[in-house]
Amino acid sequence: MASTPITRPTAIHHVRLTVTDIHRSKAFYQQLLGDETAFDFSDRVDEPGVRDDPAQLYGGAGFQIGDQLLGLRPVASPDDSFRSTRVGLDHLSLLVGSEDELHEAARRLDDAGVEHGEVAHLEATGMVILSIQDPDDINIELVHMPSE
Repeated sequence: MASTPITRPTAIHHVRLTVTDIHRSKAFYQQLLGDETAFDFSDRVDEPGVRDDPAQLYGGAGFQIGDQLLGLRPVASPDDSFRSTRVGLDHLSLLVGSEDELHEAARRLDDAGVEHGEVAHLEATGMVILSIQDPDDINIELVHMPSE
């Protein structure tokens, strides 16, 4: 029996990743996505109370991706590490416009010395992906969905 949903979202507004080192993570995502941040409080991360202050976005930074935001929240312990098998995030998937963009991204990652997977065709879903691990070992997939 179908029930009436509590709400009907029209899009995902933002995703925020918890990171161990805001400066390292911000540099990684600037290299991956471009230099511009949508917001950046990382220069205040070590000020008293900032990591607990939502008004200062916990000393984090964020990037605009289309109509959505990708935020970085630097509140994890420095010795913590991401595990996709824990409750919560498994990976983050970012859509790109073509398979050629994936191959170009792989080339640029090589030039920058950033390890990554191969451009792979996933027959079960029709996706073409390129996987990258961020500094906290969060899996980032660049994805192209070929039109059928």
